[in-house]
Amino acid sequence: MLLSTADRLAIHELLNLHGHLCDVGAFDRFDEIMTADVTYDVSDLGGGVMHGVDECQAAAIALGAGNPVAHLVTNIVIGEATTAGVDVASKGLGVMGSGMIGSVVYLDRVIRTTHGWRIARRRVIARRVPLSPYDLPVSRPRPVDGDETRRAERE
Repeated sequence: MLLSTADRLAIHELLNLHGHLCDVGAFDRFDEIMTADVTYDVSDLGGGVMHGVDECQAAAIALGAGNPVAHLVTNIVIGEATTAGVDVASKGLGVMGSGMIGSVVYLDRVIRTTHGWRIARRRVIARRVPLSPYDLPVSRPRPVDGDETRRAERE
């Protein structure tokens, strides 16, 4: 199933909004970016697996000054849409108040809800060693709506 350009843009905006909400401490708005039953796995960072928006909010509040001052998301790659949702991989940089910077990979499953796209599952993988592999669920960009038509018109 192909995603429309509007859906792709909405997914990009969703991932970007996560960083903004975290950076200003708007954890009470997590329901705008996550499903109510989200699974959020930060085990690789030592935080375990959280279930539900409330648990994610509580963990972010408890972390307090340990939260990064900036969450930067880049290299967003969107997979093919299925009935289960869309797998999305992205890179993240976290800038701490001390100036230290950490790198992560976000492996997400996003789903379309009646309120728009939401993160249903997120796994955060810390990047500590150069060239270390991780399972990229998305192998290559997929065509967007209209690509096949344009290709046929050129031939």
